[in-house]
Amino acid sequence: MVEVGQSALDLMTAHGCLLTFPKTYVARGGKELEELLENHDAVLATSDRYTAEVFQSPKAASLKIVSRWGVGYDAIDIEAATRSGVVIAYTPGLLDETVADLTFAMMLGIARRIHEAHADMKRGIWSPLWGGNVHGKTLGLVGCGRIGQAVARRALGFGMKLIAFDVAPQPQARALGIEFLTLDELLQRSDFVSLHAAVTPENKGMIGAEQLGKMKRTAYFINAARGALVNETALAETLRSGLIAGAAVDTYQTEPLPADSPLASAPNLLLTPHQASFTRETGLEVSTVAAQAILDLMRGKRPRFVVNHAVFEHPSLRAPLS
Repeated sequence: MVEVGQSALDLMTAHGCLLTFPKTYVARGGKELEELLENHDAVLATSDRYTAEVFQSPKAASLKIVSRWGVGYDAIDIEAATRSGVVIAYTPGLLDETVADLTFAMMLGIARRIHEAHADMKRGIWSPLWGGNVHGKTLGLVGCGRIGQAVARRALGFGMKLIAFDVAPQPQARALGIEFLTLDELLQRSDFVSLHAAVTPENKGMIGAEQLGKMKRTAYFINAARGALVNETALAETLRSGLIAGAAVDTYQTEPLPADSPLASAPNLLLTPHQASFTRETGLEVSTVAAQAILDLMRGKRPRFVVNHAVFEHPSLRAPLS
């Protein structure tokens, strides 16, 4: 964060904010997070777990805003935040193209086995590897909002056929020529299945052994959305059994990925450390917008992007508006 967010930190310092930093940047929750929140008015957060207990903790009594670096907020209990009078800000739309870039890079990488060839070359092994085509194949998008559509636009340049599953298809997605199907139909027809859904109570673990078993043996699975959408044990076993050709994963149920995760030893798998949004250009923009949300609220203004708008009408609102 500091590498690309220094200008945002400078912005907050220039406006009188006193900044503190955790010793390590990992997702925290429970008592550990509560300890860090004591005497703090605001947090520029990553994927820390903000539960009702955290918001209600006496150590979080000064907290007025959690400004989320990114678009996902499934780790935050939004209703509890509203009841506690805490504003939850985020940065929607700023990560779409960057995440789509990495998603497509992962598709190309796993299909053409680039990571395996690179590892061989570093060991002095010259052995070209047979992979699969991407151009002309069928791409199935599970979730077709802003990021899914950004991936679709890239796929059009590769002459791919586009199909999608979404509980609420958007008109602009249909304008791209995307055919909407049931999830089962998508899994059966796709050469590449790419996840782009937000996590809800209804879709946690939506991709498990049953769903993976419906994919073609020649198909590839990509997840640059949320780890909670996938049963990781089932994915690892599917790969070990050769039921699909391969997978590429950027997000996990537990982060950092534990050394004993079933994914760590699974074959035909490309792993990256939740870096879909990690470009310097995007990092600078997102950091600035997240910082500005904090400054706006401290000045009595409503931040530009807020998840829980109802908090402004709630009697427990901790930050008075001008």
